[in-house]
Amino acid sequence: MNTTRPRPRAILRIHFHPAERTDELYGQLLTVVNGISSRVEPLPADWSAYADLTGALSYWGRDVEGLVAVLRLRLLALHGVQCSAGAGPTRSIAAMAADATPPGAATVVGDDPYEIASFLRPRPTAALPGIGPKTARTLARYGISTVGDIADTRLTTLQRILGAAAARQAHDRARGLDERPVVPGAAPKSLSAGHRFEHDELDSDRHHRAVLGLVQELGGRLRTSGEIAQALTLTVTYADRTQTTRSRRLAEPTAHTTALAATARELLTGLGLQRARVRTLSLRAERLRPAQDTVHQLTLDDRDYKLRRLETALDKAATRYGPGITGAASTFPQAG
Repeated sequence: MNTTRPRPRAILRIHFHPAERTDELYGQLLTVVNGISSRVEPLPADWSAYADLTGALSYWGRDVEGLVAVLRLRLLALHGVQCSAGAGPTRSIAAMAADATPPGAATVVGDDPYEIASFLRPRPTAALPGIGPKTARTLARYGISTVGDIADTRLTTLQRILGAAAARQAHDRARGLDERPVVPGAAPKSLSAGHRFEHDELDSDRHHRAVLGLVQELGGRLRTSGEIAQALTLTVTYADRTQTTRSRRLAEPTAHTTALAATARELLTGLGLQRARVRTLSLRAERLRPAQDTVHQLTLDDRDYKLRRLETALDKAATRYGPGITGAASTFPQAG
């Protein structure tokens, strides 16, 4: 009879904090992480990655804290990039630990049940992966305000509040149960564009005009390179240098500016930035694929056809006279 206890997992979530973001730099940072562990899952939308360190610990002859320290030192020495890292026995614990850690530091949660409970239970419900602000408000109406409250609530009660699948997921993760593996893979190809305001901007109209300008830039670059995007990610950097990132899958893969703009506006509106002091906005077209792979959904009117013809004409003008020469009127400075 085999009584050997299975080796506990050691999962790392690492966030990169460079001064400037480029696709090339993200790939270089992933290469450093791959030098520590071969099981790395890129998450380019928010400049982070998961890494399974379980096998790497014995290879390097270090504990989790020591191996994370080596990785952070390599990133800083080779690329001058600070990172915030969180490690634990599951993906969700690692993600929560990383979110609670400032740049230049690391938080490691061991596999001891008492240590796991001590880390999880005091956290607010919104800190648990899968619990968004709306769900957190719903739980608060029932007196459930911490991860410990979720763990202590009967599953049947949670199911009446959240539904069967969401309740089971929240209940398991609140008790430190999460069997999701790290899935190795190359970073999906993407394109990004950014806008930095001359001063920290409060005007929501200027926010919308800036995002529309980014959409026009990305749409033109996608069409020029013969690619289509399957998702958009919007990142907002505030005056205090904190960031908010939101992603959304497109209804169909596209490089059509109108379709991209509709999704980008939804992302921006959903953030509710009416009183936010915004320093920079960046938009990323995610999961690119060749344009010939797309199947465009036909419509009964010719408005979409006309817009695409106009888009082609604007692209030709931009090619001849340079980027920024044409575009939506709202993206240009207003006279006076």
